[in-house]
This record gives sequence, structure tokens and C-alpha cells, in this order.
Amino acid sequence: MLELGKAGESGAGKGEVPVLRGGELVARLRSTDFWKEGSVAVVGDREWVLERRKGGALAGRWTVDPEDAARLRAEQVSVWKGTWRADLEGTVVDVVPASYWKGTYRFAVGERTVAESGSTGGWSPRPTLTAGEDLTLDAQVFLLWLVLVLQRRTYGAAIAVSIGAATAGSS
Repeated sequence: MLELGKAGESGAGKGEVPVLRGGELVARLRSTDFWKEGSVAVVGDREWVLERRKGGALAGRWTVDPEDAARLRAEQVSVWKGTWRADLEGTVVDVVPASYWKGTYRFAVGERTVAESGSTGGWSPRPTLTAGEDLTLDAQVFLLWLVLVLQRRTYGAAIAVSIGAATAGSS
């Protein structure tokens, strides 16, 4: 299982979030632009640029690739159902909410589940990803980042609705 650790801990530098497997550092995430959902992921000796593209697609490319390249990509299929489709270097994965209440997702290739997201407990839960060996570590880190982005969007929308309701109620 992959899980996001606490920023600056477990071997990650300042401003970096460790990606852990069994408590061991396997990758690091560094946010480049919170509002544009941009990050850099370091997996082994390779750096990935993870970013939101025009049209809302999320993409990942090596830092040495041209800016329009996308080795990893996720696009929303249905706003109403909250479904996405990811292309992980040729492997197409359907991303379906497993629980709207918990903000978790199931990742499937055809009818076969290849990964599931979860979260650590506590006041500030962090996403986790349990995946089979079908997916490379690079693809798993991308999916973990995708879940993080989707959770941030959900929490941001909930806060905006709460603020709007509070503002409307105080008039």
C-alpha cells in the first residue's frame, strides 16, 4: 500500500510530501502550484511533472519530455457520476467512486480491479492506494496524486458551499 506521509518527514525534504510503502520512502511529491494542481513527483531517479491541462485533463510527463507530452493522463468521463478514465502508458483504467462519503475510488481494467484508494485516519486524513503488481510504481504514484487532486476539489467545493450558505444566512 502506498500512502502520503507528512510533509518534510520520512526522508522527504522541506516542502516535499513523502510517498511511503510499508513506512519506506519510495517517492516524493512537491507542489508547484496549488491552484493549478501542479506537482513534481520524484520516483527513483526520474522526475515527473504532474499538471492540469487545458480542458481539465490531468497529465504526467517526465521533466525531459516536451511540454505537450503526456505519458500518464486522466480525463473526467462523467461529472454526475464522478468517473474518470486514466491512460497509464497504454493501460486504460476506469476510475469510479467507491464511496462518496469517504472520498475513495476503485480503479479497474475492464471488470478487474487493479487498485483501490483509501485514507489514513485522523483529523487530517491523507490518501492511500492499494494496487496489485500490474501497475508500475510510476503509475501508482500518478493515481495517488489523482486521488489527492480529487479530494482537494471535493473539500474545496464543500467549503465554498458552506461559506456561501453562511453568507446567505447572515444577510
